[in-house]
Amino acid sequence: MGSSQVIALITVACVFGGALLGLWLQRLLPKHHLSEDAKDVIKLGAGVIATITALVLGLLVSSAKGTFDGASARIVQTGTNIIILDGLLKRYGPETAGIREKVRAQAGATIHRIWPSERTSESKVAIIERQDMIEVVQGHLRELAPATDAQRKVLAEAEQVAGDIARTRWMFVEESQNELPKPFLIVLVFWLTVLFLSFGLFAPPRNATILVALFVCACSMAAAIFLVLEMNRPLDGVIKVSSAPLRKALDVVGR
Repeated sequence: MGSSQVIALITVACVFGGALLGLWLQRLLPKHHLSEDAKDVIKLGAGVIATITALVLGLLVSSAKGTFDGASARIVQTGTNIIILDGLLKRYGPETAGIREKVRAQAGATIHRIWPSERTSESKVAIIERQDMIEVVQGHLRELAPATDAQRKVLAEAEQVAGDIARTRWMFVEESQNELPKPFLIVLVFWLTVLFLSFGLFAPPRNATILVALFVCACSMAAAIFLVLEMNRPLDGVIKVSSAPLRKALDVVGR
């Protein structure tokens, strides 16, 4: 089980546990502690916490969605650059046939390792970091000796495209280092727990419908945190960016 699933389960336990704690405290506290005035003050405080929590969760989901969309865009960009690089090498001449075949073989191997048919625990970002295919291609490009101005121009364009692919690769690696700070996550779960504690404090006792509703709400909050954690890791976990752009590029190159 991945860390995102574990954190989501812990969130459900903490948040729903807060609701159960509120129901338990409702029986222990003296009646004057739950007077109408006390309820108004507690509800006011719970409203403030709910507003802050909703704002923070909304910002986190938006930021995580931006990270996920950015990774998807880079996958599309990489696939496009691979197609363009293959076309430039084809225009250069038959002496680049070996380089084109290496690009195709390495691209296929990379797709297979990042999007395997069987689930693995290996970090996909670590695979990208170890994959030096584009550096090998750049080395082969530097060994070419263009004989005409047209070949020199094509070679310069090919080196630029290869540099763009290398840059995108390292952007994947560097962006993966930005993780949600654990203290931030702990504070967020604490806010949710306190909020649900206030719900349980004023909920009618021995009401199965309310318990089910509180549990569903706790699962919904945990699902939001799960989405944030998953979309912050667009190549690992359950929610992953699509491999379709790279697979399409693999179908095109080498023709």
